[in-house]
Amino acid sequence: MPATHPPALRLGVLGCANIAKQFVRDVMGSAQVTVAAAASRDLAKAQDFCRNWGIERAFGSYEALLEDPQLDAVYIPLPNHMHATWAIRALEAGKHVLCEKPLALSHAQAQAMFGAARQHQRLLLEAYPYWFQPQTRDLLQRLHGSTGPGIGSIRSVHASFGFTVGNPDTNIRMKPEMGGGALLDAGSYPLSFIRLVMGCAPQQVLAHASWADTGVDISMMGTLFYADGRRAHMSCAMDAANHRRATVVGTHGTIETEYLNHTSTSHTHPWGYLPSQMRLRAGIANHVPFEDITSATGSGFRFAAEAFAQVVRNNDVAAIERAASASMDIAATLQALAQSVRSGQPVWLDAAT
Repeated sequence: MPATHPPALRLGVLGCANIAKQFVRDVMGSAQVTVAAAASRDLAKAQDFCRNWGIERAFGSYEALLEDPQLDAVYIPLPNHMHATWAIRALEAGKHVLCEKPLALSHAQAQAMFGAARQHQRLLLEAYPYWFQPQTRDLLQRLHGSTGPGIGSIRSVHASFGFTVGNPDTNIRMKPEMGGGALLDAGSYPLSFIRLVMGCAPQQVLAHASWADTGVDISMMGTLFYADGRRAHMSCAMDAANHRRATVVGTHGTIETEYLNHTSTSHTHPWGYLPSQMRLRAGIANHVPFEDITSATGSGFRFAAEAFAQVVRNNDVAAIERAASASMDIAATLQALAQSVRSGQPVWLDAAT
């Protein structure tokens, strides 16, 4: 008998901005996920979007899409300040939710979102595309020594991400009322990487920022202090050349990586995706050579969507709860860092949340 495949996850997209276009473009052709509908608050815009990408159904409101009984789940690429509201409304409508980072603007919002998911027995997943890259799987295997020499006990992590914001007069990243600022937009990436590697939230944070005229943090650096004496350092910026790098230091080795969202085998990818470097030094001396680690490549959007489809298909609540724990720690750390940059003082996470 021919092999049978499970039905594809029927996904609707809330919003038709650039990130939604990139997501749909990368997910097209997947056997595991079908983008079946898209919505905009402007019906004509939604119709153009769907016509351009071959999507079956267009809706002129987010509410109308959530009422569509033919959808299993929604992807939320809306501005940061809209994530909590529309994720909760989607969960209440019986849809599973794949939500862009940062999941929420506060720890309390994240709690409410996961509370709604559990109440309505639906799955909620925060979408950091690099989380789902094969490179990240290979990183974790090397950290723990399961596929080769490890680096011993982790002592510190340094992670950064920055870029120059385009169209600063109109860009939502420059608007505090829309959840803008370097910390939420860029800083959530190095923080998520630190949480992935450290496996828990810090006890305390201390951060300093520079401010734009609009009132958002245009750049920030923070130090994270852990109960067992480990430390991490993160930086983020929207006024610098593009950079994305992390270094994980252990007692017996070091790993360096770019942890890119989307990866390619060459520098000539049609959408500008690049090879993502990762290398390991399995030893404590400076004369020990680094080993380049090569991983499978592809779109982080597609990897994320297909991983989401798999956990929905399997009702893998345990996997979702592990991700939820990380998302809650990230939300708490973001909130503590925001309080620290305003006060200029260290902030304990327990006090922040």
